[in-house]
Amino acid sequence: MPLQAKPLGTALGEQLPLHTNLCRREAGAFQSAIRGSVPVVVACTQEQRLFAEVGEQTEGAVAPVTFVNIRETGGWSRDAAQAMPKIAALLAAARLPEPEPVPTVTYKSAGRLLVIGPLDAAERAAALVDDVLDVTLFTTGGAGMQQRKYPVLGGKPTGLTGWLGAFRFSWVADNPIDLDLCTRCNACIAACPEDAIGLDYQIDLARCTGHRACVKACEAVGAIDFSREPDARSEDFDLVLDLREQPAFVQHALPQGYLRWDGSDLRTLLKLRELVGEFEKPKFFAYKQKLCAHSRNEKTGCNACIEVCSAQAVSSDKARQQIVVNPNLCVGCGACTTVCPTGALTYAYPRPAEQGQRMRTLLSTFLQAGGKQPVLLLHSQERGQQLVGELGRAAQLGVAHGVPANVIPLALWHAASTGLELWLTAIAQGAAQVVVLATGEEAPQYLDALRTQMDVGQALLDGLGYTGTFLRLVRADQPGDLDRELQLLAGQRTAGPAPAKFAAGAEKRSTLELALDHLMEMAPGRTAEPIALPAGSPLGTIAVDKDKCTLCMSCVSACPASALQDNPNLPQLRFIEKNCVQCGLCATTCPERAIVLEPRLLPTPLRREARVLNETQPWACIRCAKPFGTLKAIEAMLGKLSGHPMFQGEALERLKMCGDCRVIDIYSNQNEARITDV
Repeated sequence: MPLQAKPLGTALGEQLPLHTNLCRREAGAFQSAIRGSVPVVVACTQEQRLFAEVGEQTEGAVAPVTFVNIRETGGWSRDAAQAMPKIAALLAAARLPEPEPVPTVTYKSAGRLLVIGPLDAAERAAALVDDVLDVTLFTTGGAGMQQRKYPVLGGKPTGLTGWLGAFRFSWVADNPIDLDLCTRCNACIAACPEDAIGLDYQIDLARCTGHRACVKACEAVGAIDFSREPDARSEDFDLVLDLREQPAFVQHALPQGYLRWDGSDLRTLLKLRELVGEFEKPKFFAYKQKLCAHSRNEKTGCNACIEVCSAQAVSSDKARQQIVVNPNLCVGCGACTTVCPTGALTYAYPRPAEQGQRMRTLLSTFLQAGGKQPVLLLHSQERGQQLVGELGRAAQLGVAHGVPANVIPLALWHAASTGLELWLTAIAQGAAQVVVLATGEEAPQYLDALRTQMDVGQALLDGLGYTGTFLRLVRADQPGDLDRELQLLAGQRTAGPAPAKFAAGAEKRSTLELALDHLMEMAPGRTAEPIALPAGSPLGTIAVDKDKCTLCMSCVSACPASALQDNPNLPQLRFIEKNCVQCGLCATTCPERAIVLEPRLLPTPLRREARVLNETQPWACIRCAKPFGTLKAIEAMLGKLSGHPMFQGEALERLKMCGDCRVIDIYSNQNEARITDV
């Protein structure tokens, strides 16, 4: 489509120069622009490398440069004539500053590689990388070369842990042949009458019947000893190449530096060759333990982050009653931050406020430029972005429709890194739909988590009276599949609220509350009735069985969000629904099992106010009349202990006294047995 510089400039509030050959004969205009101090946005990514080279060669170039793709995402489409609002939105977002730096995680690899698998296959793989890597082999069978070119280990593998630069491999050396001493002379193979020794130079003990001819043949070297005890060993490596059918790691996201190879795809070995040196990645998460709803008082509540992590980077620290995230194993998917109900885990790169600002800029610019029904298409910055680009090129060739004019692609590090609070914020700020693109690379539990969050959000919007489907998960791994899905979306309309002016904040719950406030205020179907939400909702209330509850207040001490509170002046259990994150700690802590979670949204101001869930009369000491407990708690204690031989007569009556009076009664009672009397 021909770009219209004037309407675009009006939408962006500046005068835009239009270039048609900036990377070639108009390169001087680019050089002039980057000599200034104003950030420069180049609306083309095809020649990004060339622009970088020109920038390096331009004297006095100080302006920061950002690149944005408006061809495949907007210009190459059958809707190109209506794509000006979207292009304006993409340009506006490209002008935003880069995310603030975050702490980094460092890996150091000296190139020590362990290859695990059949000896012949392991030697073939080693030959392709041994010029840059220090290779050690662990044999699981097969026939090796006569020449021992690499150190060879053997035995029974017992464990592999770690990550790039810090793997620890453990095994039990339980074979009579010591591979360090073996010279591969083959004398033992020739001497063995049972053919129990192979060219991996290990003895198959199931076939060996005890002739020990091999021991005599190896007498000069002494590599064979049937009396040797199994020896547990371990060794450290920087990299691991696993050739076995059953891998050491079974999780979806493998540790960095651990690769599997089937012997065919040479890209795996090329990647191995590059993993020598020092590497850094952002620390993608931030953790606030005081907000965490995982554990209190040795009771487990929320396990969402542990269950969703596909890299097994999140674990429970029972001693400290909190979760622990291993930054070396974390792959930055952000799924743990998406499912965290409290915001104890937050995505750090970019931060929630930065991601929210990008969404808000896209939506507000699109609407101000005259666009209607904007759809945010959230996709990964690797395969997702590649798929969007492939669709754009297919549209340019006339074999696909392309990205519709109202669909605004937004690249994320991972498709699972945003959740309910940012989606609802986008709806509140004018998005007709929020669509998350899954390309088939995502772990199954990620898709389940996204569906759960979308079910909660859609139920909430339906209950408030908004019409249409606002949240969608689209699965596509080919341009044609994505094209069909986007065309289905293009014909659908939703009726959302008037766009809000608030910005997403740093705290998850505060951002969610701002979005809910706006959605409830603008709701077309205003109601005071609670809106039932699906299981997994981070919003809801609790129901307390008053007949069971003794007001022991265990739930109050367990609640991480201050949703449950006591009354210092009266025996009351109070509850603030807005604070409840449905973690379940109150229910698991309650000794009477009197609490049940009820996911819902109460669309009235009452959700912010403390309400009494249960109350009772205070119990007064029978000796001094001072209140010291609740009527129900003391009655329950008396009922449980009345049949116990230790609590009969005066001892049972003493339970009805306050702490001070019990001591006085014990020492003033002449019938009381004392240790000094014995």
